Amino acid sequence: MTSPPLRSAAASATQRSAIVGAIFLMATSAIGPGFLTQTAKFTGQLGAAFAFAIVASILIDIAVQMNVWRVIGVSGLRAQELGNKVIPGLGWLLAALIAIGGVVFNIGNIAGAGLGLDALLGVDVKVGGAVTAVLAIAIFLFQRLGGALDRFLALLGIIMLVLTLYVAIVSNPPVGLALKNSVLPDRVDFVTITTLVGGTVGGYITYAGAHRMLDSGVNGPDDVAQVSKSSVTGILLTGVMRVLLFLAVLGVVATGVDVVGAKNPAAMAFESAAGEIGLRIFGMVLWAAALSSIIGASYTSATFLVPNKPESKRIQNWITVIFILISSGLFIAMGTAPATLMIFAGAFNGLVLPIGFTMIIFVAAFRQHDLLHGYRYPRWMIAMGIVGVVVAWWLAWVSFGGVFALIK
Repeated sequence: MTSPPLRSAAASATQRSAIVGAIFLMATSAIGPGFLTQTAKFTGQLGAAFAFAIVASILIDIAVQMNVWRVIGVSGLRAQELGNKVIPGLGWLLAALIAIGGVVFNIGNIAGAGLGLDALLGVDVKVGGAVTAVLAIAIFLFQRLGGALDRFLALLGIIMLVLTLYVAIVSNPPVGLALKNSVLPDRVDFVTITTLVGGTVGGYITYAGAHRMLDSGVNGPDDVAQVSKSSVTGILLTGVMRVLLFLAVLGVVATGVDVVGAKNPAAMAFESAAGEIGLRIFGMVLWAAALSSIIGASYTSATFLVPNKPESKRIQNWITVIFILISSGLFIAMGTAPATLMIFAGAFNGLVLPIGFTMIIFVAAFRQHDLLHGYRYPRWMIAMGIVGVVVAWWLAWVSFGGVFALIK
């Protein structure tokens, strides 16, 4: 029989692994196909001045995620459970918005995986997307693979970081100019900043890491230090990837190459920097980004539909599999998500952050006595959160502006 100290050590190791998984789930969920294209395009448009937008967005992201992780972690409740306690039905509204956006954007993620394998191995896009979807399903369907989820997410994250670092070095970017513009920019574009925030902590991404953290058993006022450290680490990992990708593209842009008008700005930048090897690296980075986003979107959507109880774990995995099956089926039928559908899904995602984050800050400010178990929430974090709420509603306005323009 295993002695109590050994069981305790094993449980602690499992918990640490799950926390690492939560950190990488949040980070890699944010680094999807859209992240790569968005970063490359903005770098082409703004050049070195894009560095300031990255720094500003990271600071806002930290303000959002520190509050989301802390409120969810201290309460021990998932976002939809918190929402239903604040206003009956609010949690289910959030769940519906995330589920709709999650399915549609997963079509884009699966398409991105197919494009990645095409660039990497020359595999047909539909075949590559379907194979990736099957791999994602296997991770949740088979217990042994599911147990390795956290390590697998960490591996995907490390692969993306290392490969992008290589291209960033090869492209030889003007690092000094980028550093100068990070604090004294030649140009400030607030729409770009808010777009970056929406892409990093918008929609399901807001809750991916926090919900995974609850699954690991980390919750309650006693775990506040661990929760805070994990939330900031996840955002910083995403920021590091954004910076490396920015530098990789900046080196190419500085030589006069126009990536903005390219069909795939990131692919063009990688190929221009490192030739055919660069294109293969881009394929690997895109595939890893797409696979991690498929896992993140499907897992997080499922956590919004089942209670946070050990006995619900199996049901949650099956719902995750169903999400992937629906998304992959639609991808095979359509080839990719139509632009109109993606815009409407973006509008749904645009509502998730302001509605959910307003609820989070309300709980932090006014429900400490019951939902936060008497925990005294730091006032400075509430103040940071209020700034985040303003940004979130601005993002929603911009998001729905795209829908209105489409209708007209």
